[in-house]
Amino acid sequence: MLEETRNAPQRIHGQLSRNAEMLDALGARLREQPPLAGMTVARGSSDHAAAYFAYLCMKRLGMPVASLPPSLSTLSHAPWRVAGQLAIAISQSGQSPDLVAAQQALSRGGAQTLALVNTPQSPLGQASDAEVALFAGEERSVAATKSYLATLSVAAQLLACWTRDASLLSGLDALPDRLEQAVEQDWGTAVEALVDADRLMVIGRGSGLAVAQEAALKFKETCGIQAEPFSGAEVRHGPMALIEDGYPVLVFAPPGAEQAGLLELADWLGEAGARVLLAADESVARRHLTLADAGHDDLQPLAVIQSFYRMVAELADARGSDPDKPRHLRKVTRTL
Repeated sequence: MLEETRNAPQRIHGQLSRNAEMLDALGARLREQPPLAGMTVARGSSDHAAAYFAYLCMKRLGMPVASLPPSLSTLSHAPWRVAGQLAIAISQSGQSPDLVAAQQALSRGGAQTLALVNTPQSPLGQASDAEVALFAGEERSVAATKSYLATLSVAAQLLACWTRDASLLSGLDALPDRLEQAVEQDWGTAVEALVDADRLMVIGRGSGLAVAQEAALKFKETCGIQAEPFSGAEVRHGPMALIEDGYPVLVFAPPGAEQAGLLELADWLGEAGARVLLAADESVARRHLTLADAGHDDLQPLAVIQSFYRMVAELADARGSDPDKPRHLRKVTRTL
C-alpha cells in the first residue's frame, strides 16, 4: 500500500499527458452540447471519487449531479428518462456486473455515457460511449490508493478541459511534484494518537468531504477502526452526541473557502472534550498535522489524502495489521 501510494505522483504525471488530447476533445464536445444534468455510478473508493467530481461539476458548471444506486437498474429496473444527461461510471477494474448493467440502462434511457476505469477495454468501458483510462498501473494492495488519486486527477483534468480553466490546468501540471511533497509529511502524531483507537470521526467539507469519506473507509479496511465521515456542516446536527472525553476526531482543513468554518469547528470540538487531530497548512499555527500545498483549491483534497495514505499504512503496521490483505476483502468485487 505504501509503495503504491509513493508511486501515485509518477503515474499521475504520465496520465495527465496521455489523456490531454482526448480530454480536450471531450471537453469541446461537452461545451457544444452541454448536459442538462449529470449522474454517477460507482461503489467504494470509486464512489468517493465520484463525489469529488460531482462537487466540482456543481461548483464550476452549476450542473446538478446525483449519485445513482446501481440497484435501481439491476433490481428495481427503473424506467430511466435521462435524455440530454451525462452518466459517468467509475471503477478500477470495470468488471462489476451492477455497474455495467446500470450504465447500459442509463444509455438506453438516453444518457451520454462515460467510463473512468483503470483497466482499458473493460466491460464497463465497452458499455459506455467513451472510456477514459486512469493509467494508475497494476494495484496489488486490496486497499486502493494510487487508483483513487488517479481518478481524482482525471476528474479535475476533465473539468479543466471542459471549462477551459487555465489556472486549474496549470495546477494539474504541478500536481505530481506537490504530491511528492505530500507523501513526505510526517503524521506520526496521528499514529500515536490512534494506535489503540476503536472508533473516530473524520471531518471534511466541500470537495474535501470526498476524501474524508475515503479516509474513513481506509481506517476500516486497513486498521479495523470504526471510522465515520461527516461534513463539517453536519457534525452539530446529531453526531456531536457521540463526543466524550478523548473521542478522536480527524479534521481535514486545507486552504479554501471551507477552511475558516472547519477551524472554528475543530476548536469547538476540542472544548467539548474531543481528541482533535487538525490537518492544515502552514498558515494555521495550531495544527497538529501538516499539509502540503496542492497549488489550487480544487486540488487540495489530493494532497490531503496522499498524506493520509502514508499515515494510515504506518498506523496499520503499528496495530499489527496487514493493509495489503484486509480480512474478508477482495480486490475485485462483483455485485448485482
